[in-house]
Amino acid sequence: MTGAPMTGDSVLLRSEGRVGHLTLNRPRALNALDHAMVIRIDQALSAWERDPAVETVVITGAGERGLCAGGDIRAIHQDVHSGGGAASAAFWRDEYRLNARIARYPKPYVAVMDGIVMGGGVGVSAHGSVRVVTERSRVAMPETGIGFVPDVGGTYLLGRAPGELGTHLALTGAPVGAADALLCGLADHYVPAALLPDLLAELAHAPAPQVPARYAREAPAGELAGQREWIDACYAADTVEEIVDRLLGCGVPAAKETAETILTRSPTALKVTLAALRRARTLGPLERVLEQEYRVSCAALSSPDLVEGIRAQLIDRDRDPHWSPATLPEVTDEAVARHFAPLAPLARELDLPAGQPGGD
Repeated sequence: MTGAPMTGDSVLLRSEGRVGHLTLNRPRALNALDHAMVIRIDQALSAWERDPAVETVVITGAGERGLCAGGDIRAIHQDVHSGGGAASAAFWRDEYRLNARIARYPKPYVAVMDGIVMGGGVGVSAHGSVRVVTERSRVAMPETGIGFVPDVGGTYLLGRAPGELGTHLALTGAPVGAADALLCGLADHYVPAALLPDLLAELAHAPAPQVPARYAREAPAGELAGQREWIDACYAADTVEEIVDRLLGCGVPAAKETAETILTRSPTALKVTLAALRRARTLGPLERVLEQEYRVSCAALSSPDLVEGIRAQLIDRDRDPHWSPATLPEVTDEAVARHFAPLAPLARELDLPAGQPGGD
């Protein structure tokens, strides 16, 4: 794991002092994760877990734009068209296993969540034991905008956010800055980006739990704390339709704008997301939630909205998805329940080992 990495590697691995460094290295794709990257990260974590010289793992992203924009959804689009989704299901199986591994990793796992951190990027960072955000951080689970549902443990993380903040972020896909990421429990420390080189240098020779706090500062003010009253009141409703009605009727301009945003998202994805988030709050440890997310993700492969959402956002870029069904009332309870049903006999459930005692 030491020595100079090959420049073509999509994940760069190196050791410096007591630290093993993982660098996601697809900057032109904003470090989007593919299956090979997930496997490489997992292999590195296995090796470093057994290596007494590596006391801390640090994950960063190459380039100036961010840690990771998510999974490689272009590959999912192509796979559904050409392979029926089998490769995507295999990718998610290994990705979700990696998310659980990061959450249980026995050594400090420091995630530098600088810049854009979305979807799969949240999965490889926000489950870590030390999570650092900067003034450039934009953290989001934007899946409903492509006809999908927050995964990689996103419904677990957002389900544990204060009040209904997680429901707000899950349905809208809205990105948050450093202060709001801290408020929602998605990060631990705000460190100005200019101090990151010093922080990383000190980690090479100092115990990880002591270092980030020395560089932490008070984050610039966020937005969500001042919006808690209407967010908690509106998102406590039982259905997406009622949530939208409350947002439109509460008299707060920001709430009305939020309702309008929600109504541009996939109606099916919205209803499944609300159900998944509320179920996640009762499932217990992260592993049980990831197993639920795997069922939901596999079900989405046979939904028209996922392919259509990726087409509109990434392929044709017309930003004009045609959802099916097109409206919330047309999405039946049966259609939602299908996403949570046990997988067909030919498809294996995720079946992750139970979390360690005291891990949650």
